[in-house]
Amino acid sequence: MAEDKKVARAARTASEFVAAHGKPSRAVVENLGRAGARVVLVGDDGAMGDVVLPDVASAQAVVAAVTDLEAHEWDRETTAAVRIGPAHRRKMAGK
Repeated sequence: MAEDKKVARAARTASEFVAAHGKPSRAVVENLGRAGARVVLVGDDGAMGDVVLPDVASAQAVVAAVTDLEAHEWDRETTAAVRIGPAHRRKMAGK
């Protein structure tokens, strides 16, 4: 039951991301081992976001549940679609 709520909450977050950053958006599921799985979101405008779930199956369920969110890998096209601005670079640097 708790897993269903986590998936539903993550799907709402991903849907809001798609609405804010354009259709179609991309999703890359990354296995984090014991920590779970991360769904990296890449909007049509190049923005990045993410949601973390307990396991890969839950992460894949989120991707499947969200309209206009397409499953991808970190291929050339997905990497090229990312637009990282100065604010994100500072955040990644821990500033």
